[in-house]
Amino acid sequence: MAEQADEKVLEAIEVAKNTGKIKKGINEVTKLIERGSAKLVAYAKDVNPPELTMHLEPLCKEKEVVCKAVEKKEDLGSAAGLPVGTSAVVVTEPGEAGKLIDAMTIKPKTEEKTE
Repeated sequence: MAEQADEKVLEAIEVAKNTGKIKKGINEVTKLIERGSAKLVAYAKDVNPPELTMHLEPLCKEKEVVCKAVEKKEDLGSAAGLPVGTSAVVVTEPGEAGKLIDAMTIKPKTEEKTE
């Protein structure tokens, strides 16, 4: 299940890389979240020390930005078009990845109205 979720996030990043705009690196990602420009944030779980990315989820929650974790920074770097791994990626203009990102934000209906 986690691998399938990772694949969706990585696919959205690849599509956004080709048709929209992305930025890479923890500092860039943090700045763009704070400025309100972020549409999707993805960070790697295998960053060492983990304190480097710990602030991203709470910051995204505060700014109401989709934030997803992927298992490996190498996979994240590859999706972003880098020959090396990266700790974090932000999508600022989704391009054709807009629908993929929207699908990640839809919450399942937990309450149904009955009449």
